[in-house]
Amino acid sequence: MSASTDQNENQIPEDNQPENESIDVAAESLVESGLDQQLEEAQAKVAQYYDQLLRAKAEMENIRRRADDEVSKARKFGTESFAESLLPVRDSLEAALAQEEQTIEAFREGVETTLRQLDNAFTRNQLKEVAPQAGDKFDPHLHQAISTVPSDQAEGTVAMALQKGYVLADRVLRPALVMVSSGQAPA
Repeated sequence: MSASTDQNENQIPEDNQPENESIDVAAESLVESGLDQQLEEAQAKVAQYYDQLLRAKAEMENIRRRADDEVSKARKFGTESFAESLLPVRDSLEAALAQEEQTIEAFREGVETTLRQLDNAFTRNQLKEVAPQAGDKFDPHLHQAISTVPSDQAEGTVAMALQKGYVLADRVLRPALVMVSSGQAPA
């Protein structure tokens, strides 16, 4: 074939050009409308996630405030149970002092009853006595050594307890004051 025939075959007839342009415009329109729809969907998701974020932040703030309130109340009323259990002890002491004429035996019985009430209050509130005996192993977590003395007890054990200690729920409130044995005195 000649060169002119090749040119004629490769040329698009002029009457088909508007049809191709309208196809291109329609395709672009479809692509744009698809992109617009995707953009709208993405923006809707972003708005939804932002709303969820704001709600989560508000919920966290509410939880923090409630926790602060609970801690404040716990500090304020934490000793309420202990105080309630001490009220009968105070009542008993006041009743004993109100008795004008009483025998030593009656007074002693009243004091012993009051001491039992106090022991019950301590037990209910997990307050335990630390009262080491001579010969008990010295425990630096529960005992405070005042001095070391020669004694019949083995070295590093309690020779004598000077004052009881107290533990509240495994926390030392006051260590027991003790004298620790340094072993037998040299002869």
